[in-house]
Order: sequence, then structure tokens, then C-alpha cells
Amino acid sequence: MSDFDLSGKICVVTGAGRGIGRGIAEALARAGATVVLTGRTAATLADTESAIGATASIVVADVASEPDVVALRDAVLARHGRIDVLVNNAGINPVWRGIEKISLADWQAIIDINLTGTFLCCKYLGGAVGQGGSVINMSSVAGHVGLTRSVPYCASKGGVEMLTKALALDWAKRGVRVNCLAPGYVDTDLTHGLLAHEVHGKPFLDHVPMGRFGTAREMGNAAVFLASDASAYMTGQSLVVDGGWTAD
Repeated sequence: MSDFDLSGKICVVTGAGRGIGRGIAEALARAGATVVLTGRTAATLADTESAIGATASIVVADVASEPDVVALRDAVLARHGRIDVLVNNAGINPVWRGIEKISLADWQAIIDINLTGTFLCCKYLGGAVGQGGSVINMSSVAGHVGLTRSVPYCASKGGVEMLTKALALDWAKRGVRVNCLAPGYVDTDLTHGLLAHEVHGKPFLDHVPMGRFGTAREMGNAAVFLASDASAYMTGQSLVVDGGWTAD
């Protein structure tokens, strides 16, 4: 299993304080990586750091802020000297409303974090990733199929998918791979209310052939594959981990 070993790798995970981001950070650390945890909330990042231990550290940053992202890059390089793996996980969930009831502010908030934040982190942190490194952009089933009452979210994730393909072409000669991880519905603190909802929960589960939501740990294991040499010949692709949602 040496192809999955991340020992000695410096990995940056955005949105690492909870949910999928925390699951990814913990999985990378289990594979041997040193992990830089970043996000907007110091308290949740501290919880993840405590769970991982000495191989984790924190830099508070907002991925939608260009000065924050530049400062994040500079802090990581000052501390570790390089970046081997970048996981652009930070994102916000859909606004569950039809387009007629979605404000420009709703649209902009989702685009700013999910798409512009990915662009900024690729530009500054991804630009510092060395040869043989990996950039993992967080997409979603919403980047592959439409979801009802989720126009801004689907647009943001579709944008991430195409950003990834274009950037993979640009960076192939640098020896830097760029791929998407596209989860289906994952049981986290942000989605558990939906899963437990007496009206909406069952229809969502009924749409998943495997009959359950995924787990943050499962997304983390997929991220280890994309971060490691196990996926050395893979770039410009989207790894969909959705329990069969998009197979229907």
C-alpha cells in the first residue's frame, strides 16, 4: 500500500473545521501527512487539530478574501517551505429556494466561497505546489446533475468542474495534477437535519441506490487516493463518490 503513503507530505485543507473537510484532514494525517488546517472559525479548527495531534497546525483564513489567501500561502511556506497537496474543500450549502426567490446576495455568497474561493486558492496556493503534487477541488453531484431549487449551488460546482479541467491542462507540464472530488449527500452536522427530516429525508435516501448517506471518513479515504501516488496518472477528472446517486 506504499502508493497511498503520504509520509512527509505537506497538505493544506480549506474548510477543515468540520464535516467533510475535517474527515479529509484526518484521513490525510492517518496516511502520514502533515496537515495545515484552514478556515474562518478558529474554534472548530482547534477541534480538528486536537483530534489529529502534533502533525496538524492552524491558519485562520477566508478563502473568498484575496489578502487572506495570499497570507495563508505565505504562512504555510514560511512554516513548511513547500506545499505538496492542496484540498480546496471550503464551501457553503445550497439556498433551497426557486430562482424567483433567490437574491443577488444569495447567489454572490455561494459563488464567492465555492467558485471564487477555489480560484483564489488554486492561483496562490496551487501555484506554489511543486512537481508531483496534487490539487483536489471539492465538487459535488451538483456539478454533474441538476438539483431542484439549487441554481447557485449547481452553477458554482459546475464551475469548479470546468475550472479543474482547464487548470489540469495548464499544469500538466508542471507535473501538478488537478482533480475534483464530487461527493453525494454526506451525513454531517450541516446535512443531518435533512436526513432526519420526516418529510424530506426519506425521498433523498430513496434516490441513493445504496440506501444511505456517505460519511466524512469515506470522503477522506477518496481524498487520500487523489492526493497520493496511487492516482499518479489521473488529472482533469472528477471522482464521484455518491452511493450511486448519479447512476440513476
